[in-house]
Amino acid sequence: MWFQDAPVSHQCLARSFKASWLLVLLSLGTGRQGGLALNCPKNCVCASNIISCSKADLKVFPHHLPHYATVLDFSHNQLTHLRAEWTPIQLSHLHSLFLSHNGLFFISTEAFSNVPHLKYLDLSSNAIDMLGENIFSKLTELEVLLLYSNKISKIDRSAFDDMANLQKLYLSHNEISRFPLELVKKGDAKLPELALLDLSFNKIKSLQVKEVSRLPAWMKNSLYVHSNPLSCHCELYNLFTHWQKQQLSSAVDFEEELQCLDQTKNKNVTISNLYDPEGMNCSAFKEQTLEFHRGDTVTINCDTRQREVTVKEWVTPRYENVQQEDDNNSITLLPNGSLLISNISIEDMGLYTCHAVSQVFNETLYVQVTVHNFTLHGAPDMFNTAYTTLVGCILSVILVLIYLYLTPCRCCCRSNEKQANQQEDSINSSVLSTTPNHNVEVTGDKEGLNRNTVPSRAQGQNGKCKPTNSPKHAPKGVQKSLVKRELNPKILDFRAPNCKKEPTALGTENDSEPKSRNSYPFMSRSTQLPFSLLG
Repeated sequence: MWFQDAPVSHQCLARSFKASWLLVLLSLGTGRQGGLALNCPKNCVCASNIISCSKADLKVFPHHLPHYATVLDFSHNQLTHLRAEWTPIQLSHLHSLFLSHNGLFFISTEAFSNVPHLKYLDLSSNAIDMLGENIFSKLTELEVLLLYSNKISKIDRSAFDDMANLQKLYLSHNEISRFPLELVKKGDAKLPELALLDLSFNKIKSLQVKEVSRLPAWMKNSLYVHSNPLSCHCELYNLFTHWQKQQLSSAVDFEEELQCLDQTKNKNVTISNLYDPEGMNCSAFKEQTLEFHRGDTVTINCDTRQREVTVKEWVTPRYENVQQEDDNNSITLLPNGSLLISNISIEDMGLYTCHAVSQVFNETLYVQVTVHNFTLHGAPDMFNTAYTTLVGCILSVILVLIYLYLTPCRCCCRSNEKQANQQEDSINSSVLSTTPNHNVEVTGDKEGLNRNTVPSRAQGQNGKCKPTNSPKHAPKGVQKSLVKRELNPKILDFRAPNCKKEPTALGTENDSEPKSRNSYPFMSRSTQLPFSLLG
């Protein structure tokens, strides 16, 4: 019997041993669960390192948060203040923080001191009205920041300082009236890694079109400015038409929402319709070409919509394929995908094609290049040459006008000769009217009647002191007066003293010859002098 009962007692002992081990394991498991329950905040759900306190009707932050938490969700609560002491311990593992739908309106500048490795921050759908000075400067590793559906109207220029890793910034559905160009300005951007900027549904009235157009295509591809009261003008039309031709998402996906305010009609119109004659009547958009001068060293960028792309090759206007492994002294494909052309020439002018490859899609871009047939340093020389030619033409015209209208007057001699001729007529009149020794009426001399008047036919022609009548046909009274002139030199030299003497064919002056009777062709030797005149 004893031997029969022995196995039974052994089995009971084994059963009791197993039961005791189960109780120990259960107690240990209960203790661990109790420990986890103590670390998880009240009214929150804890799943490993994820702490979810959403819709827990919290008015203050929990005092004890597990240090190993990587995700904290406090959305849909009544947390209005985010102070520096909201977490007394440093949460070095936390990378995501959700604070949306809380009515939050105050954020301390030290609020993020204990979460240095935060990468995702959701502050959307709150009552934040401004972003103060250096409010996010502690979040040096933040990549995504959601601030949409707030009341933000003012943004301090230092609000996003030291956020070099920020890639996505959502600021839509706010009251922002100024486009924050300093965030994305090419070459001097505070957020150099920013790939998405949402500014839609704000109160922005103007854009710096020239600065925005200089942004790279991968930045413009995710720059959303639709549903803003932008002022209509043709530069705005050209900007977004260019984006549509480049197939940028910000312009293609929201074409109908891209509107502007037509102040003449006081209504919103679609920007793509500004070319309508009934609207702004903007001219058709034309792609601008790159212009260079002969001899320059230029760089042509492959402006793709995706940031991380690999440029496989370029095709030149002469249909030459340029790849990175090619060794060409004049044309080189740089590691960043740009094409470097050294000492560019007229033969390099034309259409260049860029073939780019990315993980999302492939792209083919075209760049038109124009080369001017002169060097940049030669342009001033050409300008100087043209300027000199123009000045020379003007001076030539002035000299011609002076020659035609301002030539020195040659009529002075004529005026003097005219006065001399008048004096001659007076002398002739006085000589011919001399009272004779005999009485005309008594003697009945008919020739005396001709001595009282002499016709003035000996005046000069064209300023020349030259008699015109022949003595043979002249009256007798005229012949007597001419003889009297020869006898009296003072009467013969009646020309003006300032009158220039006419040169002869031999280069001598007419007056250089002796004044004799033979000097006057109309005086003949057979001329009979009356006795009364010689006496």
